[in-house]
Amino acid sequence: MVCLSKEGVSLSYDPDARASLLLGDSFSIMRSIPDKTFDLVVTSPPYNIGKSYETAASLDSYLEGQKSMIRECVRLLKPGGNICWQVGWTKVGNELLPLDFLIIPIFRELGLTLKNRVIWTFGSGLHARKRFSGRHETILWFTVDSSEGYFDLDAVRVPQKYPDKRHYKGLNKGELSGNPLGKNPGDVWDIPNVKSHHVEKTLHECQFPVALVQRLIRALSPKDGIVFDPYSGVATTSCAAVLESRRSVGIELDSNYHEIGANRINSALRGSLRFRALEKAIQTPRRYGETLPLREEPTKASANE
Repeated sequence: MVCLSKEGVSLSYDPDARASLLLGDSFSIMRSIPDKTFDLVVTSPPYNIGKSYETAASLDSYLEGQKSMIRECVRLLKPGGNICWQVGWTKVGNELLPLDFLIIPIFRELGLTLKNRVIWTFGSGLHARKRFSGRHETILWFTVDSSEGYFDLDAVRVPQKYPDKRHYKGLNKGELSGNPLGKNPGDVWDIPNVKSHHVEKTLHECQFPVALVQRLIRALSPKDGIVFDPYSGVATTSCAAVLESRRSVGIELDSNYHEIGANRINSALRGSLRFRALEKAIQTPRRYGETLPLREEPTKASANE
């Protein structure tokens, strides 16, 4: 196969490339990819709410399309592979429906096991007037084989709240009670979303942050793994894969998003991608009259990563 490239980004399917970013219909392209190719699928599908990049359909039609896409992703997963489906809310009439509740039965019907329902919370978004403002979405982590699904907790541990706490009685009296590598990050993740002044912001309406995908890639794929995103958007998943030294394949239907995504991957490969680091502390809100702290420079990827 002739491999067109753009500064290291393969524009045709190449499983040996650091990153392949394909332009076209996901279903058509995925059918040409061999079974059991990917270690991890990370994606955020359209929510069927009429955004510029989607065609709103009936709820039944939307869910049927999701089922077809999920089935194809399962075919492409290696044994022990993982799928992370990041979703929010859809709307039917005047009623808001959480997509995770609607999507979970599809995965179960296809024989997958739900390992975690991670709450991704953030401080910014639309301000509602007739309900509480939405400030979270969910990440559904499924595995094909619950007994063999890849999981590296040590790769994503966070600092202990009380690192010097020790056992006060028993056989371990006086020894540290917490894991010295850090604690489990839990299933509620506070990571800023990508809004107007976020360092990662592009023209995409619903772009998710690199940091969110970094944690998933670190925990749910091996060091030599390959990550797949069938709804690539502006290639956030592929950028995170580059930062975490994994290979990736992404597919995007919109040519503008595809172009932006290719440029972002190139920046990641050169070590110049601007992104908000996962480890960066959440800014504490200030009160009126308080002065703003000095603005920190955004993180840039290391060319050696």
